[in-house]
Amino acid sequence: MPRRCWLMKSDAEAFSFDDLLACPGRTDHWDGVRNYLARNHMMAMKKGDRVLFYHSGEAPPCVAGVAEVVREAYPDHTQFDKKSRYYDPKSDPQSPRWHMVDVRAVGKFKAPVTLPELKANPRLKKMLVVQRGQRLSVQPVAEEEFEEVLRMAKRKEK
Repeated sequence: MPRRCWLMKSDAEAFSFDDLLACPGRTDHWDGVRNYLARNHMMAMKKGDRVLFYHSGEAPPCVAGVAEVVREAYPDHTQFDKKSRYYDPKSDPQSPRWHMVDVRAVGKFKAPVTLPELKANPRLKKMLVVQRGQRLSVQPVAEEEFEEVLRMAKRKEK
C-alpha cells in the first residue's frame, strides 16, 4: 500500500517542530484533536505516511518540517483526563470518541515555507491549506503537493 501524505497543524507556542525534535526518539503523540473530520483523517493514517508539520500560530503561518507517522491511531488518553483541556465528559472508555497517532520528526526546513509562498505557487492552488476558510488541523495532501513543498524548501536553502 502506498504511503499517503498529510498536513498537521500545531500552534508553535503549544507544540512546535523544535519541540518534536527535542522529544525522545524525536517522536511524540499527536493528541487533542477534537474535530471529527480531522480525527477521521488520523484514523486513516498508516505507519510510514509522510506529514508536513505546519505552524499555525506563526506570523505568517508556515510549514516548518517533515514528520512521519510511526504509530497508527489509538485512543487519545486526554479525553478521559478531567484536568486536561481536551477532556470530553461524553467520551466512553469502552468506545473512545477521540484518537491520536504518534509522529516522528524526519527533518526541519532550514527556512520554513510560509503560507503566502504556498498560496503564490500555482502548483499548489488546490492544496487544502491554501483554500479560504480551511482551518482543519489534520488534512490530506496530494503527493504532488507534498513534493512541491519539499522542492520549495530546498530552493530556499540555496
